[in-house]
Amino acid sequence: MPIVVNLDVMLAKRKVSSKELAEKIGITPQNLSVLKTGRAKAIRLETLEKICRVLDCQPGDLIEFRE
Repeated sequence: MPIVVNLDVMLAKRKVSSKELAEKIGITPQNLSVLKTGRAKAIRLETLEKICRVLDCQPGDLIEFRE
């Protein structure tokens, strides 16, 4: 898939656990895992905004397009 999710990289950089992020943005750890592993088919902009606020990053830090 040409869309790559770098959420795990940003979590490591910010020293935030997946469980902590899930709690702060109001989703289940299982749904965050689906997103983190790149298995998600879609992400709500509201969820992306919450992740960016908590991790103090831009959407481009979390997702990228690769040929």
